[in-house]
Amino acid sequence: MNKEKLLYENSKHALQSDNIIAITNRHLCSRPFMEQLERVCKLHPHAIVLREKDMPEAEYLSLARDVIALCKKYDVQCMLHSFINVAMELEHPYIHLPLPILEAYVKKNVSGNISTGMSKSTDNYQQFFKVIGTSVHSVEDAIKAEQLGATYMTAGHIFATDCKKGLKGKGMNFLRNVCDSVNIPVYAIGGINADTAKELKSLNRKNFAGVCVMSLIMQSENINDEVMKIKRELG
Repeated sequence: MNKEKLLYENSKHALQSDNIIAITNRHLCSRPFMEQLERVCKLHPHAIVLREKDMPEAEYLSLARDVIALCKKYDVQCMLHSFINVAMELEHPYIHLPLPILEAYVKKNVSGNISTGMSKSTDNYQQFFKVIGTSVHSVEDAIKAEQLGATYMTAGHIFATDCKKGLKGKGMNFLRNVCDSVNIPVYAIGGINADTAKELKSLNRKNFAGVCVMSLIMQSENINDEVMKIKRELG
């Protein structure tokens, strides 16, 4: 399986961190968000998902312009998150949608305000978007996501994480079952670090494409070392 084609096809790099997707959360940054994001871009992750879904749409549009430009500077793919109208306006055909939003759009049954502030439905989004990611939390979700046209999925949370305090990770058997239920690339998310990445070596599923990291890349002052440790463990 050619990992360069799993998520996108327009990168010149062999990609130093081609099995790692970086997920943003500006609230976790101790330094200016764009400054931290540039540090992430320099590592050439497989993609950056701009997951600032609590923003008003107009603010997200402005931020998306800047982040897309930054990602292009470092030849890193930027995946917008949730805001389909923003992606359409920017003619940016890469998006990650929560499963309920993906399902609503496929059914063309969107109300005026579906948690994202979007005001209209987009009949041709499946033709417009080259890549549509989604997040799944069960095998049933995974099967539905593939049926709805997702081209990759994130599955989690796999390990315990501060982002889901008090909730036990779903574990390796869950991840195996998700991989076995679909044919599209699956990325593990939740509690990913160098130590937990060691456990993923035993997965042995051809459509396991890598991992997603958020807290680590948004907070760490030594992100190069941390990301390279994960990369080495994944092989």
